[in-house]
Amino acid sequence: MGSVSESASGQAVVVYGAYGHTGRFVVAELLDRGFVPVLSGRDPERLRELAASCPGLDVRPASVDDPGSLDRALAGAAAVINAAGPFAVTAAPVIEAALRAGIPYVDVAAEIEANLDTFTDFAERARAANALVVPAMAFFGGLGDLLVTAAMGDWTSADEVHIAYGLSGWHPTAGTRVAGAVSRDRRDGRRVRYSGGRLEYHDDALPTLKWSFPDPMGTREVIGEFSMADIVTVPSHLAIPEVRGYMAADAARELSAPDTPAPVAVGEDGRSAQTFVVDVVVRAGGAERRAVARGRDIYAVSAPLAVEAVERVLTGRTRTVGVASAGAAFDATDFLEALAGHIDFELFR
Repeated sequence: MGSVSESASGQAVVVYGAYGHTGRFVVAELLDRGFVPVLSGRDPERLRELAASCPGLDVRPASVDDPGSLDRALAGAAAVINAAGPFAVTAAPVIEAALRAGIPYVDVAAEIEANLDTFTDFAERARAANALVVPAMAFFGGLGDLLVTAAMGDWTSADEVHIAYGLSGWHPTAGTRVAGAVSRDRRDGRRVRYSGGRLEYHDDALPTLKWSFPDPMGTREVIGEFSMADIVTVPSHLAIPEVRGYMAADAARELSAPDTPAPVAVGEDGRSAQTFVVDVVVRAGGAERRAVARGRDIYAVSAPLAVEAVERVLTGRTRTVGVASAGAAFDATDFLEALAGHIDFELFR
């Protein structure tokens, strides 16, 4: 875990969607690091219930349909973390409010189209305001982008990158299911991939392949062309024309099954027993570089990713302004090493 600097500790950070599954992990991580979470979201009753377990924290209900309520929610805060999906609905209004407040914005969006909208709609305005907007600062989108960036090292371009997700299982949250439905509707049920330097929508059947994950996962059946937010974050700043994703087949089947239950906590920290290995392979010419991350609970690990990002923004450890992915905004290798308490990170060059 990154250390809390004096300039960051004690600052107020609004968590929009604080009572959601990932939002609760974000609140806990902020508290652990000495920040003061401000609890916000659309449902006043759920906010009050959460506040009962977090005595002393400010509660500020806000609706994305009411800009004034968002302004009141962000008043006096140092930053905002948006953990409320579907981000196709929440991202733009909360970014607008962050720009009005003059504070950095971070979200945990996994929705491909919502992240693309953020880059498309806010790049110029955020840059002109000297503001930083970091979308997809989560397990999907952020972690993959950091791993790819770290693996690239001093390479300025590559031919292809492969991002393989070895999940021991996938019990989706209600938010994941809603976000997935929104994305499917937006692309008319088609699938999407990044090939030839651009996004392609297609109806092709996804291939089933074998992937040799590092220990302890080993060789697993995976679904090829299983695209996540990495196909937006990676090409936003790296010259790689082929960005290919893979998902452990068992996990993909659990995600798509309507009767798969939500995640269940197995300890006091609220995390599930799910484990993951993310294996990234970058190829250029005849050379290959690799980065690997291992950990537990894809939802819980999004919290330290998002909070580490906020801490780095507030302490001036950033590389750019505007809308930026994790790998563009931060020193990727240093960022991943700072999460040693949450993610085991290995780099092979």
